Amino acid sequence: MAVISFSRRLRELAEAQPDRPAITCGDDTVTRAELVQRGDDLAVYLHQHGVRQGDMVTIAVPNSIDWFVAYVAAWRLGATPQPISWRLPQRELDAIMELADPSAVIGVDPALDDPALAGRCRVPFGFRAPRADASHLPDVVSPAWKAPTSGGSTGRPKLIVSGDPASIDTDAPPPLLLGTDGCLVMPGPLYHNGPGVWSCQALLHGNHVALLHRFDAEATLAAIQEHRGTVLYMVPTMMKRIWRLPDDVREAYDLASLRVVWHLAEPCPEWLKQVWIDWLGAERIYELYAGTEAQTATVITGPDWLAHRGSVGRAQPGTVMITDADGSELPAGEMGEVWLRAVGRDTPTYRYLGAAARTREGGWESLGDMGYLDADDYLYLGDRAADMILSGGANIYPAEIEAALQEHAGIHSCAVIGLPDEDKGNVVHAILEADPTEVDEAELKQFLAERLVVYKLPRTFEYVQEPLRDDAGKVRRNALRQERIERGQQAQQAQQPHQSQQGAQQ
Repeated sequence: MAVISFSRRLRELAEAQPDRPAITCGDDTVTRAELVQRGDDLAVYLHQHGVRQGDMVTIAVPNSIDWFVAYVAAWRLGATPQPISWRLPQRELDAIMELADPSAVIGVDPALDDPALAGRCRVPFGFRAPRADASHLPDVVSPAWKAPTSGGSTGRPKLIVSGDPASIDTDAPPPLLLGTDGCLVMPGPLYHNGPGVWSCQALLHGNHVALLHRFDAEATLAAIQEHRGTVLYMVPTMMKRIWRLPDDVREAYDLASLRVVWHLAEPCPEWLKQVWIDWLGAERIYELYAGTEAQTATVITGPDWLAHRGSVGRAQPGTVMITDADGSELPAGEMGEVWLRAVGRDTPTYRYLGAAARTREGGWESLGDMGYLDADDYLYLGDRAADMILSGGANIYPAEIEAALQEHAGIHSCAVIGLPDEDKGNVVHAILEADPTEVDEAELKQFLAERLVVYKLPRTFEYVQEPLRDDAGKVRRNALRQERIERGQQAQQAQQPHQSQQGAQQ
């Protein structure tokens, strides 16, 4: 076993093939040698401004080569990269500053008048550090190789600090079926955990990363063809938009180089997965379920999925358990809370800043998801426990209804929530990214009635023009629900003076 720092690994790769492309983003490409040099330059600059081993470095940078340079610089100093969206509102940025307490923030305007940034080194997006000799910097290891934030769907954000240091066993096989000397095509936003993990691991194992500035369906296919992509990262929203391209556009691109298509991060409708299997072949389609916490993951291949339709796979490594509300383990086939347990480790896979883990005796942890195991220990997911709709005594899982809605050709994306109801407790409300002039509601109701039992059918529909899922395929159901409850309350309050006036006149 040869365990070395991430920084040393990147230097060795650069020494072996200095001119090999490391990252391409749009029209810009950086070689291995150039990436290491730019990382060293920024590391020296950050060191001069107080960044030290064990510090956090917050990175608020859009998809670009600069994002990787910031990571490489942080690792060079033994600091922990802490990625966030560059579009965060100030309130959320301030909350993260309080939790992370970074010594440097990369990607923010140095002139931004924000007390939370006071005393921290601030580096604007696009900054090129002066050329520097980093030989005086020791080869150190970051105690945590990443510290992303949660999705923020419930209250204040939290940081999920990796339990793994920024070191790599060069004798171990590459994770995630990445191989070596291939090309990862990455259309997802790097500040999210999945795209960041895949991209960093691809880079560390000698692969070329072909990065999109932002997801575009046809541009993703073009990147696969141009760079001979071997591994593709997807979320189902991306898969759907690619599939909805005209047949002649989609089929015009040569995708023969692809070995693996990974999809994760959100439930994948069965019809969508099936058409991708029919298109590219089951042997190329892989699905992964895991949290940023990385206690364990489940993986399923295309052939296995055909034998266990709807499953997200079996744990590898680690174990999965399903319990009822009282904490009793449930038998195969019964829906309950999903519990995960890591195996083969002496240290935790993560630690929270700003939250407490949901745990139980025996090393089990829960991310709040619902699901069940079949007789072969394949996991099938429902929804987050917090997203489940209790209506008239029935448990309704939004993902099931969303999957049915997404089969409709006129619906670009959707979110299903429960709204308070005096009679049933909650009723199902569907929010649709669609043109109401192109979707006949009566036809839509009939379409759903052919796919869902009557108590799961949406009671009301709402049409919006803005995307309901972010670039990583995440939907903030709790926030959507709260917005509509508050809107309803405001409308009710506005009605009260009018009603009182009518009563007085009578």
